[in-house]
Amino acid sequence: MHVFLGITGASGAPYAARLLEGFARAGAEVGVAASASAGEVIAWEIYRDRTIPADEAVARFVDEFGGGAATLYGERDWFAPYASGSARVDAYIICPCSMATCGTIASSSQANLIHRAASVALKERRKLILVPREMPLSLLHLRALTALTEAGAIVAPASPGFYTHPDSVDDMVDFVASRVFDLCGVDNKLVARWGQG
Repeated sequence: MHVFLGITGASGAPYAARLLEGFARAGAEVGVAASASAGEVIAWEIYRDRTIPADEAVARFVDEFGGGAATLYGERDWFAPYASGSARVDAYIICPCSMATCGTIASSSQANLIHRAASVALKERRKLILVPREMPLSLLHLRALTALTEAGAIVAPASPGFYTHPDSVDDMVDFVASRVFDLCGVDNKLVARWGQG
């Protein structure tokens, strides 16, 4: 399996970490692109150190959670395979996906590789999964998410369920990651299946 993981500046870096780990464990080839804002969020939410430069935080993150299966691409690397529909990619995930990114993609704008990869996924009718982490949502947010859904994207909000009786934040992160893995067809046992104990 070949996947693209875009990471933007919304809160939710732990979700991206769990996805990167899981795809690496599943033997997937993973291309990662992170915005500058994502690097700042990673420095704070993963490493709890705002003094780490954004690009260093992203490189450390991909090295630590990618298990050697991930390749990091620059935010403006237009020669990355994800910038073209001719590359064979099974799924494109943007997690966390800021509402600014949702709005940019919904308007067909392409300011960076993450936007371009999403545009490629939509035009090629490939699987695009957006994991927004925002609350509350404005009418503009809802309209952008509706337009993206109508264009073929899957909107999978970072909304952990509690019927699994989570004991920790990690359990809640696992819940969201497991749903994304399911959408990509990646077998996982992060949470118990409904009706299976």
